[in-house]
Amino acid sequence: MEAYTDFARVYDELMDETPYMGWSLFLVSKLRGHGITDGLVLELGCGTGNMTELLHTAGYDMIGVDASADMLEQAVRKKEEARIDVLYLMQDMESFELYGTVRAVVCCCDGINYLTEPEALLHCFKLVNNYLDPGGVFLFDFNTVHKYRDEIGDAVIAENRDDCSFIWENAYDAESCINEYDLTLFLQEPDGRYRKHTETHMQRGYELSEIKELLSRAGLRFECAFDDYTNNAPDEQSGRVVVLARECGK
Repeated sequence: MEAYTDFARVYDELMDETPYMGWSLFLVSKLRGHGITDGLVLELGCGTGNMTELLHTAGYDMIGVDASADMLEQAVRKKEEARIDVLYLMQDMESFELYGTVRAVVCCCDGINYLTEPEALLHCFKLVNNYLDPGGVFLFDFNTVHKYRDEIGDAVIAENRDDCSFIWENAYDAESCINEYDLTLFLQEPDGRYRKHTETHMQRGYELSEIKELLSRAGLRFECAFDDYTNNAPDEQSGRVVVLARECGK
């Protein structure tokens, strides 16, 4: 089943505990710390536009890219309701195209992990390097092998709400480092009945050493890494790592 179709309808409701505001403050602090206070910023895997809108509010001219038409439909609806000027494009992260360069690229909420082949991630990194201004900043997070293998692998997560419920069943393969999760949704229809929907998502865990190597091969310069949107250095227990890299020549 294709990912982020029916899920898009209730994504914001079910992800309401995601600390987008805290993440955005962290990203803005790093961007401003590198002299990027305004201008064009690209968000890869923007989903329903939560981070895109926060970065727009912080003063950046935002472009959001996502492969899911259903997620972008929600993003556009929210943009129109808020009457803000954000450009959304339906494109894959490994093959996106822009009309020119941007000052920075961001990718949040483990979007990187959806690129389950290292060569696909390398291609994405090469495109980022190509579309960054000289010295531009690339900020992204990723889930580690530790998180999939030791924290959520083979776990079942379920939640029941008034108008929707979900069951999230994980299955981690140690050889490929891929976590497959089957998502079953029960969504309330206008007539009050609940309809069952299913999606399958695939994500690959990466080690920081792999990420550094791929960045180098793509022509990007790794600068630093953080433990889950804090200023602490990551360690072997880190489940989410944030990376800051720079463009250093095409």
